[in-house]
Amino acid sequence: MRQRLVVLISGSGTNLLSLLENLPQMDIPADVVAVGSETHAPGLRYATERSLPTFVVPLSEFSSREEWGVALGDALDSYSPDLVILSGFMKLLPASVVSRFAPRILNTHPAYLPEFPGAHAVRDALEAGVSQTGASVIVVDEGIDTGEILAQERVHLEPGDDESALHDRIKVVERRLLLQVLAKLCSEKGN
Repeated sequence: MRQRLVVLISGSGTNLLSLLENLPQMDIPADVVAVGSETHAPGLRYATERSLPTFVVPLSEFSSREEWGVALGDALDSYSPDLVILSGFMKLLPASVVSRFAPRILNTHPAYLPEFPGAHAVRDALEAGVSQTGASVIVVDEGIDTGEILAQERVHLEPGDDESALHDRIKVVERRLLLQVLAKLCSEKGN
């Protein structure tokens, strides 16, 4: 049975594009059925170009994170996801969303967790002066990047690395790890 994926993004959508292109190429039994965001993210165009439904649930339109969480959860639920993929989604999910979909929310993170959790992992690694950082795929829990680690790999810093160059190299690893995790999870669920 093919798994239904709903992807949440915040930015340019390069990780989403990788999913859309590679799921069929790798014969992973999963389909992106909708793409959502908290803002009108440029990456939503990758979904609309493929006639996939998109939705935007802006936090700013709600009087509390809890109300936003209910609306976001309802929007996600309307697509009956088997898995929710946070693909560069830069908002912390409210506890109500996590509990509603746990343990079916996956996130990629640009660090070798538990090292450098949070929104500035690449910058934090550079500022710490480490020789290596990494990429991780985790199950989202109510903490900040504290969920079960499903896959991770080291990425070495290179002379002259700045935040952008290092992040670009990490993203390549994140995308590959996410596809490996999805291939395993979706094949297991399909049997």
